[in-house]
Amino acid sequence: MITENPHKFKIFVDFDGTITKKDVGENMFLTFGDPDKAREIVQRWISEEINSKETWIQLCETIPSLDMQKFDEFINSMEVDETFLDFVNYCNENGHEIFVLSDGLDYYINKILKRYGLENLTLYSNIAEFRNGRIYPVFPYTDEECDRCANCKRNHIINNSADDDITIYIGDGFSDTCPAQFTDFIFAKNSLLKYCEKNRISYYPFENFNEIILRIEELSKRRRIRKRRQAELNRRAVYLQG
Repeated sequence: MITENPHKFKIFVDFDGTITKKDVGENMFLTFGDPDKAREIVQRWISEEINSKETWIQLCETIPSLDMQKFDEFINSMEVDETFLDFVNYCNENGHEIFVLSDGLDYYINKILKRYGLENLTLYSNIAEFRNGRIYPVFPYTDEECDRCANCKRNHIINNSADDDITIYIGDGFSDTCPAQFTDFIFAKNSLLKYCEKNRISYYPFENFNEIILRIEELSKRRRIRKRRQAELNRRAVYLQG
């Protein structure tokens, strides 16, 4: 479905629960760790008692020993939303760039993307290291000025787009509430949708990526696209910080 128009979009997409049908990271700790402890840790993160980096470290500590064969079998059971495959094809045909931004771990993300032939997508995530049957999270993309996120999605958006680019964020969870504030258009569901409603941030609700394709088609046909003023101000504030 190719549209002849001058508008090209930079599209940033969350992974767990957005590209995948289930939140892989959450289910990993519920399956291999201590479910009660995992839920308690996640609730402390949501209530902002601990940051994302501390959350990942504590969650990994709930898994005393990891059977890699069973872990790989678990990963192979995780499915991608079929409409995301159509979305990737649509973006490739129309020249829209896609970046996968995840607060999850590269090990399971890469395996899932490769299984669906999506290994060429640009991915920014945390890294999983394995030593003596234990899993240890590594955080190459933290931000010196902000310790809230383990993988600073905001920085990836700013570093991979210019002021004249039209940016889109697609997400569903708590880790998406920060980066979404720096893009021109937001597609939200679940926790991100509730956050946008509570904070009066404009967004488009979605259930699958076919709905997003239709909305992007509508945007593409506009002669001029009005960028979200608050997103521009938020980006400018980051630039001024240096």
